[in-house]
Amino acid sequence: MRVPRLSGMPSSVASVPARVGAFFGADDPWERPRPPLGRQDVLLAAVVAVVGLASLELVRSVGALEHLTTSRAVQSLAVLTGAALLVGRRRWPLTVAALAASHMLLVGLTMPEVMSQFTLQLVYFLAILSGVSWARDRRLMTGVIGAIVLGMFVWIALQFAVGSAIQDMVDDSRGTGHDGLIGPIPAAVALTLVINIAYFGGAVLGGQISWRNARQKALLAEQAGTIRAQSDSLRRRAVTDERLRIARELHDVVGHHVSVIGIQAAAARRVMDRDPQATANALGEIERSSREAVTQMRGLLGTLRDLGEEPGERDDRAPEPGVDALPALVAERTASGLPTEYDIVESSPGAAQQVPAPLGLSLYRVAQEALANTTKHSTARSARVVLRVENRAPAPYAEVEVLDDGRPRGATSGSGLGHLGMRERAAGMRGEVEIGPRPTGGYRVRVRVPLEADRA
Repeated sequence: MRVPRLSGMPSSVASVPARVGAFFGADDPWERPRPPLGRQDVLLAAVVAVVGLASLELVRSVGALEHLTTSRAVQSLAVLTGAALLVGRRRWPLTVAALAASHMLLVGLTMPEVMSQFTLQLVYFLAILSGVSWARDRRLMTGVIGAIVLGMFVWIALQFAVGSAIQDMVDDSRGTGHDGLIGPIPAAVALTLVINIAYFGGAVLGGQISWRNARQKALLAEQAGTIRAQSDSLRRRAVTDERLRIARELHDVVGHHVSVIGIQAAAARRVMDRDPQATANALGEIERSSREAVTQMRGLLGTLRDLGEEPGERDDRAPEPGVDALPALVAERTASGLPTEYDIVESSPGAAQQVPAPLGLSLYRVAQEALANTTKHSTARSARVVLRVENRAPAPYAEVEVLDDGRPRGATSGSGLGHLGMRERAAGMRGEVEIGPRPTGGYRVRVRVPLEADRA
C-alpha cells in the first residue's frame, strides 16, 4: 500500500504507519480462528491463582506488604481477578488485554507491591501477548495494544515527573555510595525504561511471531488443500479422458467388426443354396471377425475396470494395433467384399516402424473407422488406404488417407460419433483432419499428425 506523502513531511516519516500496519498484518484478510474455552485455559488460570496467593503470603511474611492499608481480602482478590483474566485470553483477546491494562493501572495505583508480584506480571504479559496473537481484526488490535503500551509509558513518565518515584529513589539511595558512570537517579530511570521496553516489547513481538506462525500454517494448509483438490480434479479428468478414449475404441471396434459380419452374412445368405463352399467361407469370416471383436472388447473392458492401476500392471493384455496392422486391415476389408488397396510412402526405408505406438494406434483406428463408414454408408465399389511417413526435418509427420469411389447411401446416416472420434484423435496429437467428398467423386478421410518428440 502506498501512503501519500504529506507536504513538508519526509517520506521516511510518512511511511511509518504503513510499515507498522504491514508488520502487524493490518491489511491481511486472514482471521485467526478463535478456539473455544478449554480445559487448558482454566487450568492455567487456576495454577497462576494458587501460585499467586502462595507467593503473596510469602511476601507478606517477610514484611514487604506492611505499608499497605488495604485488607488481605482485597489483596487476594486482586491476585484472583488477575488470574481469572487468563481464562478468556484466547477467546476474547483484545477485551482481556484492555481489562488486564485496567487491572494493572488500578492495582498499581492502590497496591503497587501487589501489582509487582511476578504472577500478576505474568498475567499482564500473557494478556498483551494473547491480544496481539489472537486478535482477528489487526487494525483494531494495533490501536488497542498501541494505546495500552502508550498509556503504560505515560503512567511511568508521570510517576517520575509528578509522582513520588524520584523521591523514593532519593530516599532509597541516601547514605549509600556508588561508583557507576552516572548518578543513581538517572541510572534508575534508564533501568526502569529498559525493563519496561523489554517487557512490553517482548509481549508484542512474541504475540506477533505467534500470529505469523499461525498464519503461515494456515497458508500451508490452504495450499495443501488446493493441491489435493487439483490432484483430485486431474485424476478425475484423466479417468474421464480414458473413458472417452475407450468409448472411441469400442465404437471403432464394434463398427468395424459388425459391418464385416453384416456383409459376410448377406453374402452367405445369397449363395447358401448354390455355393456351399462360399457360404462356409463367409461363415468362417463371420466367426473370425466376431472372435476378434470379442477379444478386443475384452481388452478395452479390462482397461475400463483397471483405470486405477499403474501402467506396469497391464502387461498381460495383447498389444494394441498400430500402422504395421494396416495391411491386415486392408486384407480383411478386401475379403469382406470391398476391394481395398494399400500403399505406403516413406521418406526413408523403415520410417513407418519409427512411428510411436500411441500415434500408430490413432492412425489405425482412423483407417478402421473410415473403412467401416465406407461399407455401411457408401455405394463405393473399391477403396484405397495410403500411409505416408516423413521423418525428416523440418516438419516430420505421419499421415493416413482413406479414399473411396462411392456416394452416400440413402437411409444410412450415422450418428456422427465416428467423425467426432477421428477429430478428437487428431486434436489429441495436434494433427490436421480432412473429411468430406472429393471434387472428382468419392470420399476422403485424411489425418496428419506431427512426429516431433514433444508432441508424439
